[in-house]
Amino acid sequence: MSNHSPAAGRSLLYLVVAGAAWGTAGAAASLLFLASDLGPLALSFWRCAGGLAVLLAVLAVRRRPARTARTARPSAASLIATGLMFTLFQAAYFGAVRETGLAVGTVVTLGAGPVLIALGGRYWMGERLGAGGVAAVGGALAGLAVLVLGSGGGEVRPLGVLWALLSAAGYAAMTLRARWLGRRGAGGDPLVTTAWSVAVGAVCLLPLAVVEGLLPHTAEPARVVWLLVYVAVVPTALAYALYFTGAAAVRAATVSVVMLIEPVSAAVIAVAVLGERLTGAVVLGTVLLLAAVGALIAAEARRPAGGVRRVAGGGPEDRPAQEPQSAVM
Repeated sequence: MSNHSPAAGRSLLYLVVAGAAWGTAGAAASLLFLASDLGPLALSFWRCAGGLAVLLAVLAVRRRPARTARTARPSAASLIATGLMFTLFQAAYFGAVRETGLAVGTVVTLGAGPVLIALGGRYWMGERLGAGGVAAVGGALAGLAVLVLGSGGGEVRPLGVLWALLSAAGYAAMTLRARWLGRRGAGGDPLVTTAWSVAVGAVCLLPLAVVEGLLPHTAEPARVVWLLVYVAVVPTALAYALYFTGAAAVRAATVSVVMLIEPVSAAVIAVAVLGERLTGAVVLGTVLLLAAVGALIAAEARRPAGGVRRVAGGGPEDRPAQEPQSAVM
């Protein structure tokens, strides 16, 4: 009988689907910006508000899942804290893009995120990467840099880099918190967590969106509405529900690298749908990223169920007792 955890496999699938769905948000945003005068902050508000409406509708009609002894309901303060991390991640990223451009803002945010998460997972929760895991993270960061900077580049401005690092810190805190709560059986319902996160995001973004221009002006209202509905449903309500489900069950560093499938998805859509040119940098960066993601998925799938044990120092170590040190990723 296999000792591997089926739940880990499902969680990895959820994360892959979430990352691919996030990657479609950029294409939808590009089409929205072409079809209307909607700004990035207003788009983020409508993304959160629309996602909240979808999630509330789903929660209203679905059956309430049975609570088990290991599942605790998070407090309102805990859910608001997750929502604030979500809002920081989103808002600071747009600040980085505005100050230093899309390429540099993306590569710094998504590049710093896995490093912060790996360090936090190691020193906060005792999750070990090992040499193979470090190599996979390094390969993922190299692939991201080639994919984003090699296909356009951008001007590096210190203020934009600071915004990007702040965004990465928000993303890292959100991921580590989801993993920490999941290990203690206190993650709660992923749909509820997602609803609270986008609700907090909508409240925080509303005044900024009003200043920027809340309502779009367009000659194609049907197209704009359809795109807004898509952004609310797929890369927001669906993707974040899957993300919070997967992040609770998979090592934090693995989550951060798997989610780098987002720029791969975005690059594929840009070439296939938006007609952008397929460059050598896009191909090389995509191959490096997918190789790193595949290596960590394979390592996670090999982990036996219940792989957390206590070590002599008293802290948790995220590997099974029978595995040699060299096999840890």
